[in-house]
Amino acid sequence: MNRSVFAGAFAALLVAASVVPAAADTDIKFALDWKFEGPTAPYFVAIDKGYYKAEGLNVTIDTGAGSVSGIPRVAVGTHQLGFFDLNSVVRFRDQNPGKDIKVVMMLYDRPPFAIGTLKKTGIAKPKDLEGRVLGAPAADGAFAQWKAFVKENGIDESKVKIENVGFPVREPMLADGKVDAITGFTFSMHFNLLQRGIPADQIQMIVMTDYGLSLYGNGIIVNPDFLKNNPEAVKGFIRATIKGLQDTVKDPAAATKSVMKRYETGDEKTERERLELVLREHIVTPWVKQNGVGDVDPARLAKSVDQIGVTYEYKNKPFAIDVFTNEYLPPAADRKL
Repeated sequence: MNRSVFAGAFAALLVAASVVPAAADTDIKFALDWKFEGPTAPYFVAIDKGYYKAEGLNVTIDTGAGSVSGIPRVAVGTHQLGFFDLNSVVRFRDQNPGKDIKVVMMLYDRPPFAIGTLKKTGIAKPKDLEGRVLGAPAADGAFAQWKAFVKENGIDESKVKIENVGFPVREPMLADGKVDAITGFTFSMHFNLLQRGIPADQIQMIVMTDYGLSLYGNGIIVNPDFLKNNPEAVKGFIRATIKGLQDTVKDPAAATKSVMKRYETGDEKTERERLELVLREHIVTPWVKQNGVGDVDPARLAKSVDQIGVTYEYKNKPFAIDVFTNEYLPPAADRKL
């Protein structure tokens, strides 16, 4: 082949290579536990700043109906990843041994499980619930810890009347005096009560981790088949989410605006304050400041598995390593908040 023919062939190869389509982004449907509210800011920041896209991911986010009920969506693969309660994942795995769902990143190092009440009720500590009516949605992640909370605090459960209430009427029933206390997440109950006209100084929160529970809260879970086939995509999702969280911690006001793009009927001030409460009380804890976000203390997790066994009778009690892995997290230095 003469030089001119070779040059022409080489040029043709370059042209052909230039028109080969780039590898398509990996689609990820991410399931939230609840609505588009302030605490969801890190994910929307990661979308708006292109962090997911830079990892080769096309991420869409869907709302949920509670921190317990959405886990099956990830288990069956309609959503590849989700944000749900670790303790509920433990129970789900035990009931569905063929579904090897794991938490791959912890967010709520201090879970927001709480008993919400009003100061006028006189309920200031767990034992004060005896002789009272407790409103509790069946799908509520906080109510799922009730029996362990009862045991740790010596509550006579027979003296507490449990009323199954829906999420939409939970705070209105408390405000109207139809129940004496309710179960829920701190940041949901607090701001819902404010919207009902209850002054902040009249709202009382009994946070369960302040009264004997060693539990963790919500983290990112992943469909086992997707994890097996797309480990790098999972790592990329976590890296991008951490970047979104770091930006959120630095500037909550700006991060809230990413939420409000998707929640036009919401109140921006309320959602910013809700976000700041979650960051302060549940995510940026002393342990996280020292160790970075995303990981867990193995001894504490093991104890929490024991406490779940108070609420739920295991068929086959898991080890901590069965329900959480830090294998997909970036180095601790990259997870500082």
